[in-house]
Amino acid sequence: MSLPLDLSSFHRDTSLDTLEKQLICPICLEVFTKPVVILPCQHNLCRKCASELYRPSLFQVGIGGRFRCPSCRHEVILDRHGVYGLQRNLLVENIIDVYKQECASSRPPPTPLAQIICEEHEGEKLNIYCITCQVPTCSLCKVFGAHSTCQVAPLPEVYQQQKTELSDGIGSLVVTNERIQACINDLEEICRNIEESGRNQKQTLCEKFDRMCAILEERRKIMVEQITYEQDEKTGWARSLIQTYSEHVDTNSNLVQTALNAMEESEMAAFLQASKSLIEKVSEATNCAPTETLVPGYENMDHYKVDFNAEEQALYQLDFLQCETHIPVPEPEPEPEPEYEDLKSENSAIMTVESETREDTQAQTETKKDVLCETSGLSTTQAITLVFYILTFLVILQRVWGNIQCFLGT
Repeated sequence: MSLPLDLSSFHRDTSLDTLEKQLICPICLEVFTKPVVILPCQHNLCRKCASELYRPSLFQVGIGGRFRCPSCRHEVILDRHGVYGLQRNLLVENIIDVYKQECASSRPPPTPLAQIICEEHEGEKLNIYCITCQVPTCSLCKVFGAHSTCQVAPLPEVYQQQKTELSDGIGSLVVTNERIQACINDLEEICRNIEESGRNQKQTLCEKFDRMCAILEERRKIMVEQITYEQDEKTGWARSLIQTYSEHVDTNSNLVQTALNAMEESEMAAFLQASKSLIEKVSEATNCAPTETLVPGYENMDHYKVDFNAEEQALYQLDFLQCETHIPVPEPEPEPEPEYEDLKSENSAIMTVESETREDTQAQTETKKDVLCETSGLSTTQAITLVFYILTFLVILQRVWGNIQCFLGT
């Protein structure tokens, strides 16, 4: 790396700016921090930045590694020493020292604090604080000037008081910022939890769908195997019949040819010697013709029809379980307690009404039971038995319906 060393040939500010641009690390974007290492591509990095750029895993420690230069993307191959095996650039380190010395020498000296003087009285320092006007002033302003009727206090005392107040305000603001930062951290944690939960739910959902696809594929193979088995069985039987009939046809053809050759025999004696056996064979072949045939519709395999309309509808209705939201019911506010006499009279009235209502209800119930028994011609025992059977049937229906809902939900 070529850098100018003669700083006197440039103006001080321009040369320092130019030199600073040359000494910027491409990773931390600050002036190089010693030690500075040079890469095989002649670019420089802070060793600390290079260590952060190359972080070997547990299995790569002691066996070297590689990373790419952040400036030119050249691949840098490291030995077993890692970034500590890279060569140090002493020239750049010396230039950094020169740059820091020049910056320190060109920095202007700190200016002393200026004394604040009263504008109305020349040469008088502001040494008291006007509490009424909330401004610092001098002693002459309190004695002869505009603040003669105002309430004043020593400047150091007010200084310390307001400095303490500002410090307390800063502390409160810092606490507020920490509380807000804690809230931000909680929200970030919630976001991470949401992302993690979303990934888990997606994975679970994909596994469920993969399981359903596997089940469908398994059922498809089983049903196809059933159709294939019957297809092969029927085809094999039909081909066996074809082979049997073909052999019979070949045998009959040979017998026909033999009989035709015998009929061409001109010698009567020779013909009569062979004709009797040929006639028997022809008659036997004619009578023994295979008559086994396949039943009509043997080739039909429509009994393997399927109807997946309900299953398709169920697949289209796949959705997440709806969680029931519990709405809190507000508790009724307690009413003010009435006086003892009013309460006693109301209670007696309520008890009288309840007793009358209970008697009317019992009378109506007995009347309805009598009417029901008279109408249906049933005794009381039979009516109770019938009601028990009806209740049992309703409970069974409710359980069956619950199982159906669970099946559809899964």
